[in-house]
Amino acid sequence: MAKDLRIERIEAIPIEIPLAKSFAGSKYNVASRCTVITRVHTAGGLVSEVYNGDNRTQGRELAKIVETEIAPLVVGEDVLAWERIWQKMSSITLLDRDRALAMEAVACVDTAVWDLVGKALGTSVSKLLGGFRDSLPIIAIAGYYRPGKTAADLAREMAWLKGVGMAGCKLKVGGLTPEEDSARVRAAREGAGPDFILAVDANRAWTPAEAKRFARLVEPFDIRWFEEPCHWYDDARGMADVRRATSIPINAGQSEISSHGVRRLLAAGAVDIVNFDASEGGGISEWRRAAALCAVAGVEMAHHEEPQIAVHLLAGVPHGTYVECFPDPDRDPLWPRMIVNAPPVRDGLIQIPQGPGFDLRLDWDMVRKYRLT
Repeated sequence: MAKDLRIERIEAIPIEIPLAKSFAGSKYNVASRCTVITRVHTAGGLVSEVYNGDNRTQGRELAKIVETEIAPLVVGEDVLAWERIWQKMSSITLLDRDRALAMEAVACVDTAVWDLVGKALGTSVSKLLGGFRDSLPIIAIAGYYRPGKTAADLAREMAWLKGVGMAGCKLKVGGLTPEEDSARVRAAREGAGPDFILAVDANRAWTPAEAKRFARLVEPFDIRWFEEPCHWYDDARGMADVRRATSIPINAGQSEISSHGVRRLLAAGAVDIVNFDASEGGGISEWRRAAALCAVAGVEMAHHEEPQIAVHLLAGVPHGTYVECFPDPDRDPLWPRMIVNAPPVRDGLIQIPQGPGFDLRLDWDMVRKYRLT
């Protein structure tokens, strides 16, 4: 173990990569891949190397919060005191401000701290969290809407995903009527075959009545989960209503920014699966709290995107499900290009990195090319 684990300084590097084409979900379009790399330096010479999240508009502001607000609070702290560090950082969320953005900034530093804890102890983050398994199924986020895209195109896309080693796909729905989207789901199932995990994600697009109508239409297609079916303004109550009306498990949590938000979903009986995002909800420390709540409630854990982080979190706990990724490099250039030691994916499984911390090594030529500051 390094002798001096006190935090000496922190730097945050926002990244933005324009995409060659846009990717549309029910209520949004993605035209760039963004992230923040957080480097926490210890007095003994250890440096974190990890990136978080996909905030597409506020990367510079996130980096500023990390360097000007959080760093002064935690410089001098021992990284092994991660709970004390987290409590100090979380004080910035008590101000009258954009708290979601503040929690993203906390997540950047908290994730870097866990990377350093693993490096200091010579073990992976997945083992720090429990080391429950050495591999996990990996599924794609795909099936986006594009002008002129046909049901046959969607079926071929699913077959391609199987061909590149995916165990399944989380398919975008909610951009059309329930009837039109159910036809897309049918085409996806036909293209993928029966031995392929198929989930659907509406990104809060529908009323409870619309979501229930859609669920009834797609139940015959063996749907692993129905994610965020209902509009944001009364989502917990709406999802609980949908959950009572369908045999398809309901998944939500990526829009929550704290474990308290996850507790709200559990208390409402709204979810069977929680995909709380450590990059948006305060980091690994807060994700652990959410995972513990779900374990007691008998609810499974997923994770929204960010496979470089999710692979460790979901492998560490008994109730982890699948790692999500974007296998199309046009959608996520970071996963195949910026990580120089990406873990192997084969036959629907991703191997859990066994090196210390998150075991990430980044292509710094690429970082320099796309950094915003």
